[in-house]
Amino acid sequence: MYAYLQGKFTYKSPAQVYVDVNGVGYEVNISLNTYSHIQNLEQGKLFTHLQVKEDGHVLYGFFDKTEKEMFVMLIAVSGIGAATARMMLSSLKPEEVARAIVQSNVTLLESVKGIGKKTAERLVLELKDKLGKQSLDASISGHQGNSLEQDALNALTALGISRSQAEQSIQKVILAEPSVSLLEDLIKKALKAI
Repeated sequence: MYAYLQGKFTYKSPAQVYVDVNGVGYEVNISLNTYSHIQNLEQGKLFTHLQVKEDGHVLYGFFDKTEKEMFVMLIAVSGIGAATARMMLSSLKPEEVARAIVQSNVTLLESVKGIGKKTAERLVLELKDKLGKQSLDASISGHQGNSLEQDALNALTALGISRSQAEQSIQKVILAEPSVSLLEDLIKKALKAI
């Protein structure tokens, strides 16, 4: 229904952004990958996917078409919902997900919270041929803020992880690797530590 939204980012968090399009505010769920691209922007364009369910409509936004296409492919697989697809795209870059599927790297796919062995195998089985024909390219830029731990905590809780579990995993990462200074790295490592 909506191909993209272009406007001002009036609110941004690692999991959600509000986009003001000519005075109409849209609440858009995003992945950590998208956040890393828009965190320093005042305005921009997000490619969107509208999920219509009986209990509501949810808008997902992506910095580029590659990530949107990967999201749409992932949610087409039985057992992968929008929350799990967003978690995958927050833990891994779109090209890392594609590479893992094409190379049948079930172990890497299982490292994502919410993905078990059977689901990882199903992803490989259903998407390997499709992804083998495509080339995916995306990058994550870094971010160092004053509230690195708080931003990471907010992102993890927005992804559905309990606050106490998120705090514990963030602390594990910080104790093990005090040099972590990028929000994306901290969140990814914390997701793996859960």
